[in-house]
Amino acid sequence: MTDSNESLNIDELHWHLGLLHNLNVGLVVLDQSYQVQLWNGFMSNHSEVGPAKIREKNLFDEFPELPVEWLRRKIDSVFQLKSPAYITWEQRPYLFDFRSQRPITGVAARMYQNVTLMPLTSPTGQVEFVSMMIDDVTDVAVSRIALEEVNGQLQTLSREDRLTGLFNRGHWQECLDLELNRFMRGQEACTLILLDIDHFKAVNDNYGHPAGDEVIRKIAALMAGHARKTDIVGRYGGEEFGVILPHTSATQAEVFAERLRRAAELLDVEFEGQVINITISLGIAEIQVDVQDAEQWIGQADEALYRSKQNGRNQFNVYNHE
Repeated sequence: MTDSNESLNIDELHWHLGLLHNLNVGLVVLDQSYQVQLWNGFMSNHSEVGPAKIREKNLFDEFPELPVEWLRRKIDSVFQLKSPAYITWEQRPYLFDFRSQRPITGVAARMYQNVTLMPLTSPTGQVEFVSMMIDDVTDVAVSRIALEEVNGQLQTLSREDRLTGLFNRGHWQECLDLELNRFMRGQEACTLILLDIDHFKAVNDNYGHPAGDEVIRKIAALMAGHARKTDIVGRYGGEEFGVILPHTSATQAEVFAERLRRAAELLDVEFEGQVINITISLGIAEIQVDVQDAEQWIGQADEALYRSKQNGRNQFNVYNHE
């Protein structure tokens, strides 16, 4: 570099940027060889590397943990295009591996950073330096992440049955409506199963409601364990459950129903030293073109379930569309 009027003198650069030297924002100035020309107090404090030690040193030699190739391309684009570039914490949580020192957000181990790369031009319009401004946005990032986690939990709670972890009735019925609409568009097979725990009132009467809750949890776990990833399992209400089996005919659903019935029959539910044996009844209804809405479809499966109960329970029946 020279001190001519046509070049941005490094001492002038320090003077122009000196006001930012002590602000609570990181400031680094690099030349075209990625050598550090300015390193402000923020960077010194957080990196524990003083300006005298890093001045005229290659940034990537001093901080090999930086994403070298990626960051070089970013910096080179600023030199070539003479326009700023931005790196947000959402894209990359941090550029420099600085420990978080924000008192409000002690839960964050590392400082979240927004980075702005700015071209610094000489009077002739040549970009001779690029400045990097590193902004500590840990408070904002942690608050945003916490809010997203809360929203995610609320969304889960809004569709999950608390006792079983299955879909609650409201969300499960929304899924049923979607499957009905999918059938109307493509006529792909889909079968609904309603399931009921046999003599459940006797379980509550003989063993107590906590025991009844344990039975419900065990049956829910059994259903979740037998279901495929594409199957939609929900608690329909009380001791009644629903399973939506996409791309499945009634004949195929019978295989699933029998496996589930047999598994329930063999299940021993242990509660406070007592073993409770249960059975289940199931109703199967494959969707057909004459089904007008989800309630009609549910009614068909419920009719088949009622027949299972009337015929002695611990069995499944299929709705007859004829």
